[in-house]
Amino acid sequence: MKPISTLISALPGSVAQGLIWGILAIGVYITYKILDFADLSVDGSLGTGGAVAVVLIINGCPVPLALFIAFIAGCAAGLVTGLLHTTLGIPAILSGILTQLALYSINLDIMGQANTAINVDKYPLIVSLRFIPSTIIKGALFIAAIIAILYWFFGTELGFTIRATGCNKSMSRAQGINTKSSTVIALVISNGLVGLAGGLLAQYQGNADVNMGRGAIVIGLAAVIIGEVLGELILGKHMNFVGRLVFTALGAVIYYIVIQIVLWLGLSSQNTKLFSAIVVAIFLAVPYLRKQSKSSFKKAGKASMKGAEGNG
Repeated sequence: MKPISTLISALPGSVAQGLIWGILAIGVYITYKILDFADLSVDGSLGTGGAVAVVLIINGCPVPLALFIAFIAGCAAGLVTGLLHTTLGIPAILSGILTQLALYSINLDIMGQANTAINVDKYPLIVSLRFIPSTIIKGALFIAAIIAILYWFFGTELGFTIRATGCNKSMSRAQGINTKSSTVIALVISNGLVGLAGGLLAQYQGNADVNMGRGAIVIGLAAVIIGEVLGELILGKHMNFVGRLVFTALGAVIYYIVIQIVLWLGLSSQNTKLFSAIVVAIFLAVPYLRKQSKSSFKKAGKASMKGAEGNG
């Protein structure tokens, strides 16, 4: 085990990285929780956002504009997934896998190579591994702005149609809602946020890599589940839509802090993916085990009541 000072010095970096991944996690929340759609194209659209942003910045594009185009590129990836599913009838999981597979080649074409570096000394990057405090502040501001926009959007009529589609497609269609359009729009927004996260992540780590999105869906799901569990523990029935989005972003931060603690304990960095899977499995199991324990207590209570009535 390393000295505790090593862990403390590494925590700000984990928070900064977690905030960037928190944007991706919010995108995953839209498809996984609101739309009830298992979107695996996230692994590809994250890399697309990073590749687009880095190549544009290197070629003289202003950084904010490069991030906006990275967002649009992510939206395009979500559009493809949505059309594969709604127009061609390809199952949700397979449509995401097909998009992810295609994006690997597209990302290579965008960069012209497997990895493209970008230096904060040469370009006015918004976030960077070398400026952790400002990265944390900017990451938090990005998340606050995104949550505010999503809160407004999902309060509109279009936002309600997406939420209704995720709750019950059959009932939504009976009410005259075009569930296909709602599904596509949700996927576009979700992957747009993932593309934006990819553009920020590439700046933060100083490069865009064709494999940078590998396993992104696992991290996104981990953040969503961790945030949901903690939110319910802290806020309980008072957790509203904004609270869920906030805790989803916090879930990403907590995820990276947990990973940092695991590495600090001396376990090999080669097993990071294994640790990720274990963390996700644990938090996925928590809601189920809580429900099981509550139902067990109810059954025991009913049994004891019946026994008391019988004795009486």
